[in-house]
Amino acid sequence: MKTIKILASALILAGALVGGMSSCNQQQSAACAPVAACDSLRLPIAYINVDSLLVNYDYAKDLNEELLKKTEDARMKVNAQGQALEKETAAFQKKLQTNAFLSEERAQSEYNRLQTKQQELEQLNYNLQNELAQQQAQMNARLSDTIRTFIKEYNKVMKFELIFTNTMYDNILLDNPKYDITTDVLNQLNERYAKSKK
Repeated sequence: MKTIKILASALILAGALVGGMSSCNQQQSAACAPVAACDSLRLPIAYINVDSLLVNYDYAKDLNEELLKKTEDARMKVNAQGQALEKETAAFQKKLQTNAFLSEERAQSEYNRLQTKQQELEQLNYNLQNELAQQQAQMNARLSDTIRTFIKEYNKVMKFELIFTNTMYDNILLDNPKYDITTDVLNQLNERYAKSKK
């Protein structure tokens, strides 16, 4: 009985594959062949290598460069204030060692002022880190929205049933390059971005 069920399932699957192959050979359309001519069988699926796309997409490069510049500016601001505080702290230590303060209250007041500056510097660093994290999240959202919007338009012509993302073989362990549309998508995205910058 089990053998009959397995045989019936195999026959149904074979029939579906033959139907798909004849449909593909009859249509020879963009939905069947997004990158090259129809093979003996081409499923209406594709995938995009996201790592490659993000490394080579000019908009992603520009956003990343913008974020790096903001990160460097924030680091320079914190470092400059940190160095100034270190100098003031060293001067305080020297005065303390040489008994240069007129009173203990004056020394305590200076110590409190330096402690407050240290706390303000830590708060500034914390605020800048949060701001950079928010900007990165916004950048990622804009980039994701741009790519998703483009893929929807792209697929109006290509008519895939599924488009996968692949990150370092995270989702796809084995692939056939005929389903990889990364280069085509990347070229069109870069063309659009170049036009938008003019």
